[in-house]
Amino acid sequence: MKTKAAILWERNTPWSVEEIELDPPKAGEVLVKLAASGMCHSDEHLVTGDLAGVTPEPPLIGGHEGAGVVMEVGPGVNYVEPGDHVVFGFLPACGRCHSCASGRSNLCDMGSVTATGLQISDGTSRHHAQGKDLMLGVGALGTFAYHTVVSELSCVKIEKDWPMDRACLLGCGVVTGWGSAVYAADVQPGDYVAVVGVGGIGANAVQGAKMAGARVVAAIDPVEFKREKAMDFGATHTHASMQEAMEKMSETTWDRGFDKVIMTMGVGSGEAVGEAFWLAAKGGKIVITNIHPTSEQSITVPASLLTLMEKQLVGSVFGSGNIRKDVPRLMELYTQGQLDLDGLVTRTYTLDEINQGYADMNAGKNIRGVLIYD
Repeated sequence: MKTKAAILWERNTPWSVEEIELDPPKAGEVLVKLAASGMCHSDEHLVTGDLAGVTPEPPLIGGHEGAGVVMEVGPGVNYVEPGDHVVFGFLPACGRCHSCASGRSNLCDMGSVTATGLQISDGTSRHHAQGKDLMLGVGALGTFAYHTVVSELSCVKIEKDWPMDRACLLGCGVVTGWGSAVYAADVQPGDYVAVVGVGGIGANAVQGAKMAGARVVAAIDPVEFKREKAMDFGATHTHASMQEAMEKMSETTWDRGFDKVIMTMGVGSGEAVGEAFWLAAKGGKIVITNIHPTSEQSITVPASLLTLMEKQLVGSVFGSGNIRKDVPRLMELYTQGQLDLDGLVTRTYTLDEINQGYADMNAGKNIRGVLIYD
């Protein structure tokens, strides 16, 4: 079938919206008509090359925060059927590998297979344009399109009355941010928490920390608009930089430092991790959720503090969450008014406006942009 998609033909060039040829689903695969797709910073990393080596090379279709309706299923698919509403998890969950069996489906072995950009079922492509096979970006999903074919392992069935322009955000940003606070940082009632970077992930880390009972949630971001939005999501204090947060530590933490520091800025650096160590209290935990360029091979931290002050440095992917448990869980919190998804969506765009959407994100105008498909 023919459909439209946003294609990245080369690094550091705009997305090109054009017609593609889409093959029907094969064994274990699902054809989905997209209703909405979040515009995550991770897809900007495909453009800039920050994730070179762990994501496919162009030409590729981007997008990994998608929600839509199942149109057709391939042989052997039994979890979903035509007419079902689904959210895509940007990491598949096979349910059989050691990580999945241990309750850590965010580390599923199939996650590394998606890095090829090909279908995880047989290593071939279903998406084609201009006589070339198209890879799929983060998660091998290709949600910057009106239709896509994905593995059944990437699908999470949702209620048909849940709004898909909100549900799509659960495929990455919401669970990643919320889980970074609740699971990876293990925020406890009374904790002092700092969230560094208030975009689509950081805003949800603020919500997660507040929901977990943090006494103080300090949101750190250089953009005033984002600091203002952080207060809406539950922040108690805001700062323009980590340096400013350190200077005002006597006001926010009685000079003891933050029990949990959650790093969620768009692109991380080893130097920033070193700053975070000085924000953390004795026995504090620093959670690295944001992406660092794959070319960066070192971080700058005072190693003595790991021992003498028992500070901890923890990495987290997908907020250490479980896609099949946390998507329905967080949607229920949204429907009960306990989790704000509406406030995350600063603006919606058509697929043809995708480049404007990313320009707005890079200019600090959006918490999250969402593509809406007719």
